[in-house]
Amino acid sequence: MRRLGRRTTARAAILALTLALAGCGVTRGDDSRDLLLIIPNSPGGGYDQTGRAAVAVMEDNDVTGGTFTVENVIGAGGAAAMTQVVGEAGDEHTMMTVGLGVVGSTYSFASGYGPLDATPLAQLMSEPEGILVPADSPFETVDDFIEAWKADPGSLAIGGGSSPGGPDHLFPMQLADEVGIDPREVNYVSYDGGGPLTSALLGAKIDAGFSGPAEFAGSIEDGELRMLAVSGEERSPQEAFADVPTLTESGIDLVFLNWRGLLAPPDIPDERRDELIGYLETMHETEEWQQTLTDNGWTDDFKTGDDFETFLQEQDERVSTTLDDLGLL
Repeated sequence: MRRLGRRTTARAAILALTLALAGCGVTRGDDSRDLLLIIPNSPGGGYDQTGRAAVAVMEDNDVTGGTFTVENVIGAGGAAAMTQVVGEAGDEHTMMTVGLGVVGSTYSFASGYGPLDATPLAQLMSEPEGILVPADSPFETVDDFIEAWKADPGSLAIGGGSSPGGPDHLFPMQLADEVGIDPREVNYVSYDGGGPLTSALLGAKIDAGFSGPAEFAGSIEDGELRMLAVSGEERSPQEAFADVPTLTESGIDLVFLNWRGLLAPPDIPDERRDELIGYLETMHETEEWQQTLTDNGWTDDFKTGDDFETFLQEQDERVSTTLDDLGLL
């Protein structure tokens, strides 16, 4: 069992929210090959992008023998969707996209449930984070941004497409710590996915945004946004970001990676778990999925079943330790 001592009032609030949202779900008979994919944030975000891409590949290649319904469950930074999936124990026809942001939201919203309470299926990919600014921002380089940030941390509004504890929050907090800023002084504004974060940047509600690059390729190509740096070990292979330096190139000793994968509800038969994993293994081997990875600049970090469960345990520890070290837990 994970993390005892969660506040029961917080759990009750999240459970009430997810029960209300669950009424929008789709009921399927036991013999149906159709599946429901739950996306734990708003349309346009990284979970939505990854989940819908996976669904498109599986449907185009008739991997499951059925069709998918995709449902965006918005609330509590992904913790609401997580609670809904755990509440669907034994449901063999539901999956959910998961990632570092969901792990973080279960801490920041004091949820009683996390990814390890569900059935791990597969990690699909990983990607770096990017630092984004509006096209007319005075910050031309990451050095410009860091200099202004260090001078008066609280004066700059920093946005991210995840709740506290998620990748878009952990990354700027770790960056602040690395450059000598007290993370507790960072003025962080949380948005529910890349879509709302883009709107906040274009509307000048925040000075800089932190999120996965793939979600913003269109806005960058259109000249609406600029990316100052990426957090990977190497530059992004995407053409839109080819000229964007890494943090390490800019003299900042920090590499930060996000990831996304898929879960099923708890208490499904092992045979069904293996069948769902088999669907994802088949999808992973298609040319379409490999092209999707390339088009989005995602790294092919594919792992399944027990290996993915071990990875989730490591990520749970990663989040809790980071938040604790930064005094944010």
